[in-house]
Amino acid sequence: MRSPAETRRPQEIPTGWRIVFFGTPEFAVASLRALVEAGENVVGVVTQPDKPAGRGRRTTAPPVKQYSLQLGLPVIQPQKIRNNPEFVALLRRWAPDVIVVVAYGKILPPDILALPPHGCINVHASLLPRYRGAAPIQWALIRGETRTGISVMLMTEEMDAGPVLLQCPLTIEPEETYGELEKRLAELGATCLLRALRGWRAATIQAQPQDTTQVTFAPPITKDMGQIDWSRPAEEVARWIRGLSPNPGAYFTWEGKRVKVYRARAHEKTASPSLGPAGTVVSVEPTLMVACGRGVLELVEVQLEGRRRASGSEVARGLRWRPGQELAETST
Repeated sequence: MRSPAETRRPQEIPTGWRIVFFGTPEFAVASLRALVEAGENVVGVVTQPDKPAGRGRRTTAPPVKQYSLQLGLPVIQPQKIRNNPEFVALLRRWAPDVIVVVAYGKILPPDILALPPHGCINVHASLLPRYRGAAPIQWALIRGETRTGISVMLMTEEMDAGPVLLQCPLTIEPEETYGELEKRLAELGATCLLRALRGWRAATIQAQPQDTTQVTFAPPITKDMGQIDWSRPAEEVARWIRGLSPNPGAYFTWEGKRVKVYRARAHEKTASPSLGPAGTVVSVEPTLMVACGRGVLELVEVQLEGRRRASGSEVARGLRWRPGQELAETST
C-alpha cells in the first residue's frame, strides 16, 4: 500500500487549506483523486458505512473508502452524522479549513456546516438552480435536456440552494445514457472543483446567489419508476430508458421474467391500426421494434432476467416473438 506522499509527484507538496472530504460512490472518487494528485492537503475522508452489494450480498466498502485506503488516508464511516457529538469532535481534531462534499449521500447538519472557517463546498451535477436534489443527471436526461454541467457551491442548510462559486457546462450527446453521462460529469466535476477551490482560496472568485425564479427539482429515482409504459410517446419512453440506464434500469416483464432495456431509439412513425396497440411487436428483424402511444421504439440492447445482455432482435428470436405479439399484455 502506498502512502499519500508516494502517490504525489515531487513538486506537488501539500499546501494551502486543510481539507476534509465527504464522498461515497465512484462519482466522488474523481474529485478526491484530483485533490490528492494536485497536492491539496486532504487530512481525512468521511464516507458511508460498508454495505452488502452484488449477487452474493457481500459486505463491500464504498469506492471512496477503497481509494482512500490505497492512499493511506484516514477514513471514518459514521452511521449517522446528525446529533452525533463524537463524530463532530473527531472532525474538530482534523481541524479542516474547508470541507469538500461530493455525492456523500446525506445532508450535512448545521453544526458541521458551521465547523470549517472557509465553509463547506459541494460539487453538484447540474447547472443550478436547475435540478436541485438527489438525481440531477437522471432527470436532465428524462426531460430531454441537451445541456447540463457542474456547479460548485457553498453549502447552506437548504438543499442545493447555496451561492455558486463556479459552473462548468457540458453538452449531452444525443443517445447518451445516465451511466455514460455520469462518468463524464465526474471528470468535469473534478476539474471544476479544483478551479473553484483555488479561486475561493485566492479570493479571485466571488460566490453568486442562485436565481430562485429558475429553480427546478430532481427527486430521487426509485426502482418502481423503471416499468415501461408503452402508451407514452416513443421519444418519451426512450428518454426514460436513457435516464435509468444502467441503474436502476427500465424494464417490462415477459412471462414473469423481467426484461431490462439498456438502450433504445425512438422512431417517428404515425400510429396506425396496422401497428396494433401500444406494446405490440412491430418487427423482429433486422431490429426489434415495438409500438408506443405515438411512434415506435427500437430496443437496441436488452437483458432477459438471468441471461446476458444482447440485442433486442437476438432476445426476440430466442423468445419466438413475432410481429403482432403484444408485450403490454404480459407486463405486471
